[in-house]
Order: sequence, then C-alpha cells, then structure tokens
Amino acid sequence: MNMRLKMKIVGLDSLVFGVDDVASCCQYLSDYGLIEHKVSEAGGEFKGLDGTSIVVKARNDHSLPAPLPTNSMIRKTVYGVADSVTLEQIKSEMAKDREVTVLADGSLELVDPNGFVLGFQLTIRQPVALPAEKVNAPGDCQRPVNSIAALNDIKIIPRSLSHVVYFVPDQAETEAFYQRLGFVTVDRFSNLGPFMRPAGTLEHHTLFFIETPPSMLGVEHFTFHMAGPTEVLQAGRRFVEKGYESFWGPGRHIFGSNWFWYFNSPFGAHVEYDADMDLHDDSWQPRACDASADASQIFNFTLVDKWMPGGGPH
Repeated sequence: MNMRLKMKIVGLDSLVFGVDDVASCCQYLSDYGLIEHKVSEAGGEFKGLDGTSIVVKARNDHSLPAPLPTNSMIRKTVYGVADSVTLEQIKSEMAKDREVTVLADGSLELVDPNGFVLGFQLTIRQPVALPAEKVNAPGDCQRPVNSIAALNDIKIIPRSLSHVVYFVPDQAETEAFYQRLGFVTVDRFSNLGPFMRPAGTLEHHTLFFIETPPSMLGVEHFTFHMAGPTEVLQAGRRFVEKGYESFWGPGRHIFGSNWFWYFNSPFGAHVEYDADMDLHDDSWQPRACDASADASQIFNFTLVDKWMPGGGPH
C-alpha cells in the first residue's frame, strides 16, 4: 500500500499508434474533435484540452517501438507521473525483473508481461479551467437564469484522455504487474478482468483489461472525457453525421457510471466518448460480478434520425 501511495501515476498522457492508413487515422481524430498538432503526411499528434493526446505514425516508422506480435496498431502507452520521486520508484521496482530504459528526455520505457511498451514521464497534463455541464432540477438549479443549455453551434473539444482497454491472455498476471506500479483494483468483471486506477487519480479506472486468447492481444478501445452527457450525445451525433459508424451506445455504464458512446475506427480498435466517471478513494470496497449486458450498462440507446410527431411542427 505504501508503494502505491508513493507511485503517483496520475493517468494517461498519450497513446502512440503505428497505423496502416495515416491519412484516415488523422482525419478520424480531427473529426472526433481533438486539436491537431504538427500534423503532416507522416502523422501527427491530436490533443485534448489538457494536452493529453493520441500520436499517429506510419506502421513502418523507425522511431516507433517494436510492434506486438498481433495486428494491433498500439505501439506505446505513456503515463504521466506527478514528480521525479515517482519515476525513481518505478525505475527501482521494475528493474528487479526487466529492462528499464531511461530515454534522452528523462522518461522511462519498459515492457509489461504482455508485450505492451510503457512510458513514464513527468505529466504534461494541464488544468482545464472550464465548467462542467450543469443541470436544473427541483432543489438544485445549477444554471443561471436565462442561461440556455441546448445549443446547436457550440464547439466541442474532448477534455482529457480517460482510459485504455487491453486484450490480454492472463488477467491475473497482468493485474499483479500493474499492482507493482501502484494501481489498485476498483471493480472487477470476474470472467474478464479488473478495472484499475493508479495512485495519482481518484477516477474509477485508467486501465481495464479483458482476458482473451493470445491471438487477440492489443487494444480494445480508448476514450476521452467530455464535459457531460450532452457533449457525449452531441459529439457522437456529429460524428455519425460525418459518416462514422456507431458501435455501442449511447448509454451509461454501471461500473464507473460513465456515459459512453463507442465508434469503429481505422486504428483497429474502438474509440469512445465518455463523461461523468465515478471517483473513489482507498475506502472504496471493490465490487465483482461476471460481465453481461445487464451488468455492463443501466441503459443503451440506438440512434435514429431526427423526428417530429405527425411529420411536421405542432
């Protein structure tokens, strides 16, 4: 427990992909709403409002770490840490049984038991000084008088890289490894794997993994936090209107309570919008159950075209 408290990993700073179609992946992330940074035919970086990002490069880019032995396009998962003490803690613990490389920028690089390349660096996350979505309800009216909530023309930018989900062949081995990095299990699908958060955040999960055959090793999905459920729905609707295919949602999960909407992508993984995730401290008692439709979501909707009763204004 003390080690977990010292290792102040605050969450994901970046996910790095080596992709088959650079142009399509870059267009996808731009349409998803991320901020373009140094984008060219060779790839680029796509940022949320706090600076967390997705990095896109060609699959054969020599600057990338070695690929997984499957078709997965993920090449590196980069975590941000709160201080240099945490970097030293990680280096000391991980060097007990694996190579830890100190890169030129002072960050660490190592490989987890599944072959995922991990990076650890002083976090690049910046505070987001913007209000969350507010609601008016009897007993708690949060929006000022004459403040309109339903606006068609607002600019929506994802706020922060939320979590990543891995396919792994051995959930117990993977869980034990991340516990050494100070991650704690918050909840668990007993037949799939645990939801885990590192010591530097209270968010329900930064990492979740699903036990699968080794041939499926890779990323199932990643997601960015939005301001609230309205942004999830509005951004998702715009994404569909741009021609992208909805995979699951919109809806709301049970473990984590986060609103969700997943889409197919050219990354060989799903990409999600999410909002309003639970926060937990060390007093939380993890829940456990087998994964099922009833255990995964309290509701799930299907998008339909805009509609008006009677086919016209009333």
